Amino acid sequence: MLKVDGLHITQGAFELSATFEVAKGQRVAVIGPSGAGKSTLLNALGGYIDSIGTIRVDGQDVSTAAPDQRGIAMLFQDGNLFPHLTLSQNVGLGLRPALRLDSEEQAKVAAALDSVGLAAFGSRKPGDVSGGQQSRAALARVLVQGKPLLLLDEPFAALGPALRGEMLDLTSTVARETGATVLMITHAPEDAERAADQVIFVHDGRAEAPRPVGEIMSNPPEALRAYLGR
Repeated sequence: MLKVDGLHITQGAFELSATFEVAKGQRVAVIGPSGAGKSTLLNALGGYIDSIGTIRVDGQDVSTAAPDQRGIAMLFQDGNLFPHLTLSQNVGLGLRPALRLDSEEQAKVAAALDSVGLAAFGSRKPGDVSGGQQSRAALARVLVQGKPLLLLDEPFAALGPALRGEMLDLTSTVARETGATVLMITHAPEDAERAADQVIFVHDGRAEAPRPVGEIMSNPPEALRAYLGR
């Protein structure tokens, strides 16, 4: 479970507030206008920018913890694969930055690659595989960490519609298999309807509490209706 209580982020003239809960295993789409603070929200949850308030992951207060101590794994927009490392090594970074992996950790890397359909590609470098396969490797690096909460900051935005849909389906599948909770930023309502159980709408300096995706999309509040162009 993720519980956010009285979260407040200030960056210059920009402010964002949030109080909400997400049940364990839920897949939540984070949507809203450009500049509303979607990435800011995820970065605050992950501990990459300062905030005040309380953030609890599975009951543990992680508000002041370092990013690697929060029980949270984050996948950024560009995937952050290192071109000089193999896919296996890139995934292994999720376990040990120095890449001194023991046999058990190497087995975890192999299992993560297998879970995203890259079992035969571990020895290849990012430049030797397709964009979709690079996205799969970046997802594997998040999965190998075994964190209860995954934050996805539009990592599939650069993919075409078919590949993006494939990656959304894959993310949903592995999240269900591992029991992970997922918060995923998207600008596409159809992605939310395809891959999410709930929606957090970010606008006017606040992140609203999650609502079921079918409910909010069929009867959106005025601000969301304006964003969707309905």
